[in-house]
Amino acid sequence: MISMTNQPISQDTTLKHPIHVYSEIGELKTVLLKRPGRELENLTPEYLERLLFDDIPHLPVIQKEHDYFASALQNRGVEVLYLEKLMAETLSLPGVREKFVADILSESKSNINGSYETLKEYLLDFDNEMLIETVMAGIRKSEIKPEKRRHLHEMIEDTYPFFLDPMPNLYFTRDPAAAIGHGLSINRMKEPARRRESLFTQYIMRYHPRFAKHDVPIWSDRDYRFAMEGGDELVLSKEVVAIGISERTTAQGIERVALNLLKHGDSFKKVIAIEIPKSRAFMHLDTVFTMVDHDKFTIHPFIQGPEGKMNIFELTLNAEGELQIAQHSDLLKVLKDVLGLQEATLIPCGGGDPIAAAREQWNDGSNTLAIAPGVVVTYDRNYVSNELLRKEGVEVIEIMSSELSRGRGGPRCMSCPIIRQDI
Repeated sequence: MISMTNQPISQDTTLKHPIHVYSEIGELKTVLLKRPGRELENLTPEYLERLLFDDIPHLPVIQKEHDYFASALQNRGVEVLYLEKLMAETLSLPGVREKFVADILSESKSNINGSYETLKEYLLDFDNEMLIETVMAGIRKSEIKPEKRRHLHEMIEDTYPFFLDPMPNLYFTRDPAAAIGHGLSINRMKEPARRRESLFTQYIMRYHPRFAKHDVPIWSDRDYRFAMEGGDELVLSKEVVAIGISERTTAQGIERVALNLLKHGDSFKKVIAIEIPKSRAFMHLDTVFTMVDHDKFTIHPFIQGPEGKMNIFELTLNAEGELQIAQHSDLLKVLKDVLGLQEATLIPCGGGDPIAAAREQWNDGSNTLAIAPGVVVTYDRNYVSNELLRKEGVEVIEIMSSELSRGRGGPRCMSCPIIRQDI
C-alpha cells in the first residue's frame, strides 16, 4: 500500500493558485484520486443497477491495482492528493464537521427515512478519518445497535440493508468536479446514486486552507438543475474546451458552463459541444475520445455516422455577450480549425476492428490519461489500442486493470487533474 502523502493541513502552499488546467496534455503536476475502499464491499448483486455497477470488484486486488496507478503517477513526479484525506483534514476546522454531517444526511433523505438523529449521533462519534470512510462506505442497518434505534421502522428488519447508501463510484474522481483553467465545475450528477459525490469537492473548495483562501471560480455548481459530469469535459487548449452531449451531460448544462467560461474565464474563447450516442457503453465523451498529444486523439469510430459525420456545435459569444452557435459535422476539421493544426490524427480504439474496438472500448481503450504531451496512462488489457498508440509515437504506461475496469471507467475517469504545466 502506498502512503497518502497530502500536504499537512497546517502547511501553506507556495502555489499562486491551486487550480491550473489549460490543456489535456500539459505535464501533470497535481492530481486528485480516491483509493477504492469499503464502499465496494457493500455492493451486492441485487443492488448493482441502483449503484451503477455491472460487477463486484475484489477489494484487495482493486486496491493493489489503484496503488500501482498512483505509484506510476508519482514515479513521473506527479503530486497525488487523496479525496478522503483532504476531506478528513477539512473536517478538522471549527464547525465544519457538524455542518458536513447535517448536509450529507439531508442529501441522503431518501435512504434514512426519519433516522436523522440516530445517524448523526452515530457519525459524530467517529474521528474525522473514520467518519469520512463511513459516509463513503455507507451505513448498514446492522451497524446501528438495537438500543440506539429510536423509531419503529428502525427496529423492523426490512429487505433493504442500508440506512445510508454506499458510494462505490467515488474512485472515478473526474466526474463530480473537473478543473477548467483556474476554476472548477462542481457538477450535478445525473444519477441519484452519484449525486452526493460532488458535496465532498464543494466542502474542500470552501474550507480546506489549500483552496479556500484562493476563492476558486465555480463555472457550474452542484445545485443547478441540469446534469453535467466531468468525464464529458475536455480542455483542448487555453482557448478551447470540448464538452460531450451525452447520457450524463445535458445541453442546458453545457450552455451554463459555456456562458460562465466565455464571460469570466481568463482565456477561453470557444466551447465545442460534441454529441455522442446516449448509452451506458459510451456514457461520457472521454470514454470515446481523448487527446494524447498536440495533434493526436483517440476515438471510438462507432460514434461517427456515415462518412464520419457527427453533430458538433461551436459556442462563442457575440458582441452583446450572448451565446451564438454554429453547427459542424466533421470532427477532424473542427479540431484542426480550433487548435490551429495543419494535420491531426484520430487513432481508432481497437484499430477500428468491429470486435476489438467494441471489446476494448467497453474496457476503456479510449479513456487515456495524458500526463505529458505524447505520454499516456492506459489499461494493460487494451493491447490492440495500446500498440496503435505506440505506432503513432505515443509513450504508453500500462497499469493493471482486471478489477479497476469492472467499474466501467479508465485512467482518465479515475483522475481529476488540478494542476498541469502550460504547453
